Amino acid sequence: MYQTKVSLNEPLAEFVGKYKIYGFKDKSDMVRTALQYLRRELESQRLKESAALYAELYEEDSELQELTESAVDGWPE
Repeated sequence: MYQTKVSLNEPLAEFVGKYKIYGFKDKSDMVRTALQYLRRELESQRLKESAALYAELYEEDSELQELTESAVDGWPE
């Protein structure tokens, strides 16, 4: 496992110092879990932004709409 040095302000240091209260085995376990959660949230946000951009592009592109409609024509509803 890799190690890194991280500086925290006092409130965050106190929060991480209470790792046992939150059910973590040590401070590193708590920080790893928090970073994994943050990564998932950021990836989810990026996917939502990408989907919104594609929806906007689709809304503005009548040729793409026609192509999509022709591709689904005849499919069961």
